[in-house]
Parts: sequence; C-alpha cells; structure tokens
Amino acid sequence: MRRIGFALAAAALTLLAACGTAAPEPVAYQPPGPPRADATFNATDVMFLQMMVTHHTQGLEMVKLARTRQTSEEVAMLAGAIEVTQTTELEVMRGWLNSWGEPVSAGHDPNAHASHGGLPITGADEMAALRAATGARFQTTFLNLLIGHQHNAVEMARTETDGGANPQVKDLANRITLSRDEQIKQMLALVAA
Repeated sequence: MRRIGFALAAAALTLLAACGTAAPEPVAYQPPGPPRADATFNATDVMFLQMMVTHHTQGLEMVKLARTRQTSEEVAMLAGAIEVTQTTELEVMRGWLNSWGEPVSAGHDPNAHASHGGLPITGADEMAALRAATGARFQTTFLNLLIGHQHNAVEMARTETDGGANPQVKDLANRITLSRDEQIKQMLALVAA
C-alpha cells in the first residue's frame, strides 16, 4: 500500500516537472495608491482641485489643533473623522493633479481665482484667534470657523459639479457636498447645545 502511495506521489511530481510549472515567485504586497483620474479634464477641474488642496490643508490644521485642546467628546470625534476623510481626499487630489502634470497649488493669492468659484481661505487673524483660544471659547471658535470653512468647500464643490469635465473629480465634488452639509448640520447642533 505504501509503495502505491509513493509511486503516485512520484508520478505526480514527474508530471508537474514535465509540464514546466513552477511555483510562482512571491510578490511583495503593494498597497493600492490613490485612484487614477480619467485623462479628460478642464480648467474648472484643475482649479477646483488646486483650491481644495489649499482648503483641505488648512482644514487639517484646524482639526489637528482641536486634538490638542479639551473639547467635548462629540467635537473630538467629529474632528477625528474630518482628519481621516480630508487626509485621504488630499492624497487623491494631489495624485490627480500630478498625473495631469498640473501644479498642486494655484498660487499664493487666495482671492486670485474667485471667478472660478474659489473662495478665500480662513484668514490669518481668524486662525490666530483659534490658536489663542482656550477652554469653552476654543470649542465655540473652532466650531464657528469650521462651519464657515466647510460651507466654502460646498460652494467650491458646486462650481465643480456645474462646470467640471472629469467624472471622478465631479464625483468627489458631489461627495464633498454631501459630507460637508452633514458636518455643518452636526456643528450647528453642537453650537446650539
């Protein structure tokens, strides 16, 4: 019985060797990169992404500041969720602009592209006031600034959905509109509480 088992195993190995099959080389895991955007785009797509890169960068500064201050549990959770979402979106938007050979920034003047739907970012004085605020005043200042900040994101996203050409960028703009509208509702309720 054992001889038959050994004979079958030897025959199977011989057959595999004759077929030229070899075990595949191990492949190192490559985490997926940001999704690639379609090559079709227009100036509105580019301007939207550039303005949103700047906008998201400042928004991340705001929510990271919230992690260093004492806030309610609801505000801390909201800030954490915004940080995760906007970090991912920022990576995707930079990747699309790079793949198109476009700069990730529209320049230093935040008002330069207002005709394209770009809105001024939160001003230096407002950011300084947020950094200086403590206790309950910090939370109120943070929520009020972030409400305005996210409202600007919705306005820019609507400009993209109206005038953009790239389907992935327009989809991102739609998702930004929906998520920021929900965040604004949450923050208004927190301010009113």
